[in-house]
Amino acid sequence: MAMENYTRYQQSIIRNHYKNQDNVSLQRAQELLTDLYLTEGKKKEKVWDSLFNHLEKIGIPADQIAHLKEAKNPELVAKIIEKKL
Repeated sequence: MAMENYTRYQQSIIRNHYKNQDNVSLQRAQELLTDLYLTEGKKKEKVWDSLFNHLEKIGIPADQIAHLKEAKNPELVAKIIEKKL
């Protein structure tokens, strides 16, 4: 759908959403990191998968994400997120 089908207000909201997508993904990664400490069992695996997806969105290199997948250490993820802040 083309942008001209939206009002100016809607267009500005859409533009701002995509402009701030990195910040939103970074914030979501921080929230998921907190969830890792609180969850157990199968849900923890889902949280890890979602966290890795958000790390990709904020520009973490694939080789670093692969290392994090092997280690599954929340402290390593926290250090990487802290560097992005």
